Amino acid sequence: MNKLIVHMKYILTLLLLTTLSISAQTLDNKLSLTVAQDGSGNFKTIQEAINNVKDNSEKRVVITIKPGKYVEKLEIPASKPFITLKGIDRNKTIISFDDYSGKPLREPDPSGKKEFGTSTSYSFLIKGNDCTLENLTVENTAGRVGQAVALHIKSDKVVVKNCNILGNQDTLFLSQENTRTYFENCFINGTTDFIFGAATVYFYKCTIESLTNSYITAASTPQGQAYGFVFVDCKLTAKDKSVDKVFLGRPWRPYAQTIFINTDIGSHIIPEGWNAWIDTRFPDKDKTAYYAEYGSKGASAKNISQRVSWSHQLKKEDIEKYNKELVLNGWNPNK
Repeated sequence: MNKLIVHMKYILTLLLLTTLSISAQTLDNKLSLTVAQDGSGNFKTIQEAINNVKDNSEKRVVITIKPGKYVEKLEIPASKPFITLKGIDRNKTIISFDDYSGKPLREPDPSGKKEFGTSTSYSFLIKGNDCTLENLTVENTAGRVGQAVALHIKSDKVVVKNCNILGNQDTLFLSQENTRTYFENCFINGTTDFIFGAATVYFYKCTIESLTNSYITAASTPQGQAYGFVFVDCKLTAKDKSVDKVFLGRPWRPYAQTIFINTDIGSHIIPEGWNAWIDTRFPDKDKTAYYAEYGSKGASAKNISQRVSWSHQLKKEDIEKYNKELVLNGWNPNK
C-alpha cells in the first residue's frame, strides 16, 4: 500500500510539473499578452511582460496595458525586437518614473559611478529594433532638477503613435545616429532641449508644448547623416502666457539638422527663431548647422523675415526631399 501511495504521488507530481512546463512554454510563445495591475491579465507589471517575450524573435508580440499608473523604470533590451506596447487610453495608461542626472544610484555600479547621468535618467529605454508604442503616456516626474529623460530611444525603426511624452529638461532623447523613429499624433512637452539627439526622426501631426522660456530642440546630427529632426504638420504651443520667448532649437553638435514644414508656430516663438549655442569647443556651429522652415503659419509666422541669417526658408521644390519615404530611407512606419 505504501509503495502504491508513493507511486501515485510521483505520478501526480510529474503531471503537475508537466502542466506547469507546458503552461510556461505556451505563455512564452504567445503573441498577445495583457498587463493589468488588478491581476486580470497575464502580468501585473509591464517589465515582467517584456521579460517574458522570447529573445530574438521575428514575430511581433503585442502587449496590451490596461489603465493604471505603472511606476516602473522600463527597458526593452536589444535582444527583444518587434514588441508593441499598446495602452487602452493614452491619458489613463501611464508609465512613470522620477530619476534625474545627479540623483544617487539605488545600487552600486561596477564602473564606480555613484549618480545617474542624462542617458540613464530615463523612465523608459528602448533598445530593441522595430518596436511600437501606442495610446499611452511616458513621463518623468522628477520636476525641474536638471536633465531628466522620460523616453530614451536607442534603436532603429521605432514607431510612437497617439502618445504623451511628458517631462521638463531633456524629455525625449533620440540618441543613436543612423537610426529612425516616427512619431504621429503625439503630445510632447518640456522646458529646455526637450527633444534632442543624433537620430533621424519624423514628427507628423504632433503637438509640442513649451513649459518655460528656453529651447525646444537640440539636435546632434552627425556629419554625413542625411537627416536630423523633421516636423511636418505639427503645432508648437506654450503652457501659458508667461512662456513668450522660446527658440525653435539650438545645435548640440555642429551639424545639427532641424526642419519645420507646414507647422503652426505660436506667439511664444521669438522672431530670431534659432540660437547658435556657440561655445569654445564648437565656436562655429552657425556655419555648419542646418535649420530651415517651409510654410510656417500661426501667430509667429509674420516674424519669419527676422529669423537669424544662417537659417533657411525653403521653397516648394525644396520640400520634396523631406517626404516621409526619403527621410526614413524607404522604411514605411505605417505597415
